[in-house]
Amino acid sequence: MKSEKLVVFDQQPSIVTQYLNELRNIDVQKDSMRFRENLKRIGEIMAYEMSKTFAFKPVDIQTPLAVAKSEEVQDQVVLTTILRAGLPLYDGFVRILDNAESAFVASYRAPAVHGEEVSINMEYVASGDLTDKVVILADPMLATGKSLLLAYKGLRKNGRPKHVHIAAVIASQQGVDYIMENMDDVPFTLWIGAIDPELNDKAYIIPGLGDAGDLCFGPKL
Repeated sequence: MKSEKLVVFDQQPSIVTQYLNELRNIDVQKDSMRFRENLKRIGEIMAYEMSKTFAFKPVDIQTPLAVAKSEEVQDQVVLTTILRAGLPLYDGFVRILDNAESAFVASYRAPAVHGEEVSINMEYVASGDLTDKVVILADPMLATGKSLLLAYKGLRKNGRPKHVHIAAVIASQQGVDYIMENMDDVPFTLWIGAIDPELNDKAYIIPGLGDAGDLCFGPKL
């Protein structure tokens, strides 16, 4: 798979399209377990596609009969997600990339004030050294792009990655444009399930799917 800066899965219909349809469907959303499972499934598929871009090295595998020539991943991968909505998507990634390290970010939107831009608060970053590693930053929704970029800047204090892969299930065009314009210090690739055209006045993606965290785990106060 050639290296690209933006990969959008629903540009070519696949089983991912079916999972996206179920995630958006207001009736299917009533089954929170299925909602989480569909996020996991998309994470697994994204992880597989991303793996085609990793660096590999030759290895000899001893079978019961002889030595098989093969290759294995050379890059050290770090899976990162933003709590809490990102956990099912992260689970999908870690099922495939089971030798990866992990990092976690806790951030949230501050209560919106009418007429003002949405602000993001970040309270927690847990990460090892990221120097020369391949970082995957997974979050189901890429709305304005501000919380994701803030999370990345928090992680960036722990070293300069070799490459950053940003994974979102649904993004707004505005969020994609924001990341493309502001992620400029390391090579990066955006992996998006589907891109929706706009944000409403509360910075929710339209048509989107609603609040992914609430749909996964129940409403929060």
